Amino acid sequence: MSSPLERFRELLRIPTISHADESLVDWTRFEEFRSALERLYPETHRVLQRDLVGGHSLLYRWPGTSVGDPLVLMAHQDVVPVVESEWRHPPFGAEIDGEGADAVLHARGAIDDKGAVVAILEAVEQLVVGGFAPRHDVYLAFGHNEETAGGGARAIVDELRARGIRPALVLDEGGAVVDGVIPGISVPTAMVGVAERGVLTLRLTAREAGGHASTPPRLPATARLARAIDRLQRHPFPTRLVPPVRAMLTTLAPYAPQPLRTVLRSLGVTGALVAAVFPRLGPEMNAIVRTTAVTTELSGAQGENVLATSARASVNIRLLTGDTVEGATARVRRIIADPLVEIDARHGSDPSPVSSWRGEPWRRIARAVSATLGEDVVTTPYLQLGASDSRWFTPISRHVYRFAPFHLTASERESLHSHDERIRVDVWLRGIEFYRALVSAS
Repeated sequence: MSSPLERFRELLRIPTISHADESLVDWTRFEEFRSALERLYPETHRVLQRDLVGGHSLLYRWPGTSVGDPLVLMAHQDVVPVVESEWRHPPFGAEIDGEGADAVLHARGAIDDKGAVVAILEAVEQLVVGGFAPRHDVYLAFGHNEETAGGGARAIVDELRARGIRPALVLDEGGAVVDGVIPGISVPTAMVGVAERGVLTLRLTAREAGGHASTPPRLPATARLARAIDRLQRHPFPTRLVPPVRAMLTTLAPYAPQPLRTVLRSLGVTGALVAAVFPRLGPEMNAIVRTTAVTTELSGAQGENVLATSARASVNIRLLTGDTVEGATARVRRIIADPLVEIDARHGSDPSPVSSWRGEPWRRIARAVSATLGEDVVTTPYLQLGASDSRWFTPISRHVYRFAPFHLTASERESLHSHDERIRVDVWLRGIEFYRALVSAS
């Protein structure tokens, strides 16, 4: 029988790549992935009920011995595309570099998010083989297009709602165990997302008559668009400490050296100053204290000697808790202040509700962290900076959290959606133990 690591490597070698244009998706790879799951986890598929939802998403139900308070463990099957030439190891080769405690597994999806998919299934398979029966229902929800539309997760939520299911605890990807999340604080920290920022994409368009580049107008469409982008860049959204971030800083205050400890224990007085300083500490610190806006796509003329009849830019906005799609769009209009630049909302969703960092659902996660990832690891609330499938579950559960039980370095986190994605083997194996502990408490 193969080992957990070999099963993980086999599944990483299946390129379940999602695309915004789903006509480009090779769905046979997802079918191959599903077949591999059945073969590699036979006892899970014997005991748990499995449904195919939304075309390619998977929903498993492990019936409990009593009704109510189900647990939902989430992850997603799909991975983002790769530029193979940028990788030091083949992105779907699942190669291992090093030995023993230094062994590192290189592959797209090693962290985002097959690391969680496979760790969850390993934990469930081990428990089933050992004769464990959960007290309450356990659901496994594996979406197929989290990286693009998230329609699979929405279909799973619709299915659960139709069954009258209201989960007592939902856990998806998100934060991780990290070191030095706040400069000056070195204690390892389990960053559990209690909320996530909203997402908004605005399309800016400047138009003109066009013509030959040898006779440009005073303010061509490209220059007008550039001016609008520059105004946005020079007028960022204001900084503030939202409740999840305040809770994180308060939790970490006892582990900070002086005088930072006193500053973090006095946020009622020092909060505005802390929020103002954080953007200087790097992109992550900036993103937890303000709504961010960045231009991501640009287009203009079709030739180098042709005036653009229209110049376009996409602005990706991530909304801080308390901000809204409507309010952010209105603010962008005021800042650009140019009626000749069209501003259209392509798509957007407000920030998620905030789940409590008190109560039994939170304590279950914290106990599993301490029992399996280290007694010295501090579990703290966290504001999830990116979007995940978990946001679709907030209408049916008040306890939705975002945490993958992997201890990641800064460079490992930076590899997500980039080249050289990787995870240390011993880190991944400890993640299995976390899910075992969490399910065992169900």
